[in-house]
Amino acid sequence: MRIHHVQVCCPPGGEDLARRFWSDGLGLTEVEKPEPLRARGGCWFRSGGGGDGRVDGGGVEVHVGVEDPFRAAGKAHPALVVGDVAALERVAARLEELGFTVDRSERATFPGHERFHCFDGQPDGTGDTGTGGRGNRVELLAD
Repeated sequence: MRIHHVQVCCPPGGEDLARRFWSDGLGLTEVEKPEPLRARGGCWFRSGGGGDGRVDGGGVEVHVGVEDPFRAAGKAHPALVVGDVAALERVAARLEELGFTVDRSERATFPGHERFHCFDGQPDGTGDTGTGGRGNRVELLAD
């Protein structure tokens, strides 16, 4: 058994912000949704792996689905491995440059890994609809 994909949600119209986070920030490639599912909105992303500071370990697939009303997940989150600490720092810097929140407060709390949590900026009920909103939580780890 293996995981095929992880799904997170966004509000109606949140696809462009999802693209900024998942593609521009994390380096995943957007893949076309199957025709029967396109009318639902949302977008899908996949990694190819590699050691360039992008998400590592080919086969990572994330589906961003539209949910109305939308509520960002509070505790639930995908956790993605980026390879080494240098790659982890490159991803954090890229996300911060794009205006996304990066939280390093639990950096050394998971034995065997360095990590941070970040947030995809989707509005989380605070009324903030830009990248200043925290949104869905995502964990990034380095071995």
